Amino acid sequence: MLDNMLMDINKRNDPDKTGDALKAQRFQMLADIAKELSGEVVFPTYFDAVLRLRKILQDPEQSIANLAKAISAEPLISAKLLHLANSVAFNATGQEIRDLKSAIIRLGLNTVQTAALSIVMTQLMRAKGMAEFSETTHVLWEHSIQTSAAAYVLAAENPRLNRDEAMLAGLIHDLGAFYMLYRATQYDELRHRPDTIKYLIAQWHESIGVSLLNALGLPDEIVDATIDHDHLRRSPPNIRNLSDVVYVANMLSGGHLEWEPDEQTELAAEIAALNEQFSHLRPAIDTLANELRGTLK
Repeated sequence: MLDNMLMDINKRNDPDKTGDALKAQRFQMLADIAKELSGEVVFPTYFDAVLRLRKILQDPEQSIANLAKAISAEPLISAKLLHLANSVAFNATGQEIRDLKSAIIRLGLNTVQTAALSIVMTQLMRAKGMAEFSETTHVLWEHSIQTSAAAYVLAAENPRLNRDEAMLAGLIHDLGAFYMLYRATQYDELRHRPDTIKYLIAQWHESIGVSLLNALGLPDEIVDATIDHDHLRRSPPNIRNLSDVVYVANMLSGGHLEWEPDEQTELAAEIAALNEQFSHLRPAIDTLANELRGTLK
């Protein structure tokens, strides 16, 4: 990956270059990320809780009681899980839950992991230096929440698909973009350049995101579903698998038109067509998005 990234950044005609220092730091950031992704990824410290929980959740020998005990060591995650379990989207009977064990059973392991990863993403947004990118991070977070809700509702329409996996995939499909913003805070020439970072994100966030998700140990099906989610597909979607769900959910949530100037007309047409095709699901998507927005913020 390192060699390919460095060769590609050298070849590209970059319309956003505005000086040698800026160009050098942009190249350096990509080179540093590529080297890290080619070896052992060093996550910010607040990823540790998610990585620890991930190992526990993957262990088939763990009981629900043991899972609840491990999660209780992370008060913020515990509070969000209880809140989510009692939300309208997950509490059709109106019966309130007050313990983690019951919350885990009601939500399922994928939703537990979704909540944990949402905390990581919000912590990335609040990292030192991220204030310079507040507008971009806010747009990304809103888009991630909306995509997560859309993916859940779309998957629920197909009995062969796991809606909890879809919700998780929708939430983390742009994790590479969040991580690139976090890394940009470490370079003086880039820290005050939100537009130039947005350009780099458009070019690289998908491939970087795939490497990050693999490093987090997420299942191949979820990682693969995030590949090319921003690339226009030339045929009408027939939702057959998780990749189709993430693509359609991403487009129903607006895609990233401003990041793809060369394809804006085609993307706008695709988004409009998909919104018409799935208009009957819009109320359910918006309701769930509001639930998630209130719980995971």
